[in-house]
Amino acid sequence: MMIRASRLAPLVAAMAFSTAHADEVQVAVAANFTAPIQAIAADFEKDTGHKLVAAYGATGQFYTQIKNGAPFEVFLSADDTTPQKLETEGDTVKGSRFTYAVGTLALWSAKAGYVDANGDVLKQNAFKHLSMANPKTAPYGLAATQVLAKEGLTDKVKDKLVEGQNITQAYQFVSTGNAELGFVALSQIYKDGKVTSGSAWIVPASLHDPIKQDAVILNKGKDSAAAKALVEYLKGAKAAAVIKSYGYEL
Repeated sequence: MMIRASRLAPLVAAMAFSTAHADEVQVAVAANFTAPIQAIAADFEKDTGHKLVAAYGATGQFYTQIKNGAPFEVFLSADDTTPQKLETEGDTVKGSRFTYAVGTLALWSAKAGYVDANGDVLKQNAFKHLSMANPKTAPYGLAATQVLAKEGLTDKVKDKLVEGQNITQAYQFVSTGNAELGFVALSQIYKDGKVTSGSAWIVPASLHDPIKQDAVILNKGKDSAAAKALVEYLKGAKAAAVIKSYGYEL
């Protein structure tokens, strides 16, 4: 079937308009949120036409990079204090900060049956290595130190600690067998209501400060339609369903 030139012109114009308004958004993503944002990114691109380009790492390291001029437009932090600090220092778009998820800490082993449902394996202290993220740069690592302190185990396990630069590395130490168990983000081992591998103790929230995870548009994204679209998308029902499926609260 032949398409007349008069009919083709509006079609080309519409395609050009769509392409012109599709954009990329550079996002700094806390390592614990890797799996959820990867799932969300596909829907985000399909639904909005914008593409999400993510970098993953520790929240504290991202703070340093942002202060040194890194090209991030949106920051998905593992805490609420770092985005608030950036906001106070004038590095964010006013009014854009919000809590996109509340994280859960888990004590995990790659071995089935190794970690009991009450976390007694931690108190028994029969393991050789305990993995956790660096508490100076990773909020989940800080939460882990608070758990150890409340359980009276700080001094007892200090010679057994293996620190990762971020929560991904802490997870890798356990998954590769370099540590028998470790503190990880529940989202790394959980999907659709169950732990997907090994054995775990879901740490009660009462044992550490709340892990409120805030998102914010950075100054480099103040004129970016894609940055604004992503923030709005994260507040929507579709993203919320994905976030909850990985064990986060909203």
